[in-house]
Amino acid sequence: MAARFLAPNQATNTRRGRALRLARLLPLAAACLLWICLPISGWALAGEIISTNSVGPMARVVTVCNPEATDVFRPRPAIVRTMVERGITNLTGKASLREAWRSLVSTQDIIGIKVFSVPGPNSGTRPAVVSAVVEGLLAAGIPPKNIILWDKQSTDLRLAGFFDLAARYGIRAAGSAQAGYDDKTFYDTALLGNLLWGDHEFGKKAPGVGRKSFVSKLVSQEITKIINITPLLNHNLAGVSGNLYTLAIGSVDNLVRFESEASRMATAIPEIYALPALSDKVVLNIVDALICQYEGEDRGLLHYSVMLNEIRFSRDPVALDVLSLQELERQRQTAGAPTAKSTADLYSNAALLELGINDLKRIQVDTVQ
Repeated sequence: MAARFLAPNQATNTRRGRALRLARLLPLAAACLLWICLPISGWALAGEIISTNSVGPMARVVTVCNPEATDVFRPRPAIVRTMVERGITNLTGKASLREAWRSLVSTQDIIGIKVFSVPGPNSGTRPAVVSAVVEGLLAAGIPPKNIILWDKQSTDLRLAGFFDLAARYGIRAAGSAQAGYDDKTFYDTALLGNLLWGDHEFGKKAPGVGRKSFVSKLVSQEITKIINITPLLNHNLAGVSGNLYTLAIGSVDNLVRFESEASRMATAIPEIYALPALSDKVVLNIVDALICQYEGEDRGLLHYSVMLNEIRFSRDPVALDVLSLQELERQRQTAGAPTAKSTADLYSNAALLELGINDLKRIQVDTVQ
């Protein structure tokens, strides 16, 4: 599927551009090479992503574990706060919490804390984890007016408790869809969308209408740094409602065209995430792995969930996502649930665009108890 990025006044990463051109010019050759290499390197459990090339830079993930972090699927805020503090200081290598946060953001930044609120407070991003992040930023001297909790729809944020959380700390909660869309920053592909009410071009009649997914003004014009906090939650097409998927779908409109087929999503999600208005602003990715839900997608189904009591931190969104895929499949096998369909293409495409590392052999996991 041909696609191009249009974001005026923003330079496209040269290496990403070369990778994307290669992906478009040589898809058949790449497929043939993969077919040849698979018997040599072996294959992984369904849900795992193992590259045929294990030579290259490493991704680093810090996993903080505490078996007391939840009680009957409810987070314990004080313990969660300590886990977040330990994760940030260990990831950044800074001696104090203030130094750790200030190495990622400044007091001049407008910091957007991206959550996934659709499944609600039990199966989506948990407010206890977000509260710990907000408290850390405030302790580091970030003005409350410079912190925004956001997701696509303000209604989902409200139902998940994030407007109440924002009011408690004197910060802002906002839906990216309600902020409107930026005419000049968008993702463009030949696949026409069936536009819905709320999409930027809904109701318009002109050649090319429906080709573009516009980036929210909240993301392109207000937020300067993004902290992405995602749950460890199954997604039937993307594999996991993780860092790549939730940031991409939360930032743009005209998405229905990609949601019917895994192959469409595998192309669109990495390319949307790679827009400079999104990926260049992400400074930290956090996986709320206090609870792992291996079935149910955007519905809260605690009977398909396991308390892991972990929080994972990395600058690499792809590495976190493939570790989440591995964990989800491990829990399915333990529960005797059906194996998920492979979603390897999405994360291979993300690695090709240099968004992160998809090879489990090149991910260093440092565990903090």
